[in-house]
Amino acid sequence: MLTQQEFQVREPIWNAIIRLLRWDKPAGRLILMIPALWAVFLAAQATPPIPLVSVIILISLTSSAAGCVINDLWDRDIDPQVQRTCKRPLASRALSIKVGIVVTLISLVCTVILGLYLKPLSFWLLVAAVPMIVLYPSAKRVFPVPQLVLAITWGFAVLVSWSAVSEKLEFSTWLLWGATVLWTLGFDTVYAISDREDDRRIGINSSALFFGEYVAVAVSIFFAGTAILLGWLGFVMHLQLSFWISLSVASLGWIWQCVRLQDPQIPHSAYSQMFGENVWIGFVLLSGMIAGSLGF
Repeated sequence: MLTQQEFQVREPIWNAIIRLLRWDKPAGRLILMIPALWAVFLAAQATPPIPLVSVIILISLTSSAAGCVINDLWDRDIDPQVQRTCKRPLASRALSIKVGIVVTLISLVCTVILGLYLKPLSFWLLVAAVPMIVLYPSAKRVFPVPQLVLAITWGFAVLVSWSAVSEKLEFSTWLLWGATVLWTLGFDTVYAISDREDDRRIGINSSALFFGEYVAVAVSIFFAGTAILLGWLGFVMHLQLSFWISLSVASLGWIWQCVRLQDPQIPHSAYSQMFGENVWIGFVLLSGMIAGSLGF
């Protein structure tokens, strides 16, 4: 088995860049794509133009890639102290800061070029999201609940995608935005629990630390709020039975996660597992939104 030092020497640079972009871990890329797809399919009543869907998917990939690299640039001296992140390319020095900056700029330029395909409102909302993407990783140093900053940043996926179809932001848009913010707060707080002891030792903030012994209660409130807002959205948009079935399945998934969080013997690996489960929950909801918009 290779030591970390031997791995750095032998690992091809292209493979290190793939890890830098997190393309070897698709769950994090998909979970940003999902709210964008929710928005574009709901705004278009399940029949958006295929080229627009393709552009939205590509923007979610390039913007999340930029966010990952920016996060690692900010945290290149913190990540080596955290078990989960110590082998990231910038933390392990498998890649230089210069490479990280170049990859960031390429990702952001690709995002902006793709954004030119969108309507003017969508394009400027995308531009407005860039400072949030850049500054979010610093939030853990100064803000007690940095996952809220991430959740608001995540919410831009809804605003950009919805306005790309309708050229405006409607009441339904904000219901979906609110659901996305609460959902993100929920699953990212769960994810943060796995780093709780390292974060406390290093002295950085997280929602898992902020809520302390009430973290399971907080996650339950976030997921309950998500379900309520999605239900409200379903009534406002007159979504049919398929949507309500998908929302019921999603709610059961969230309830089961919250029950597991109450277990004092929960294994450490369960937190990342729950994060992955939310990807599937997101796609279940997407299928229900599409079918429900079509009258099924």
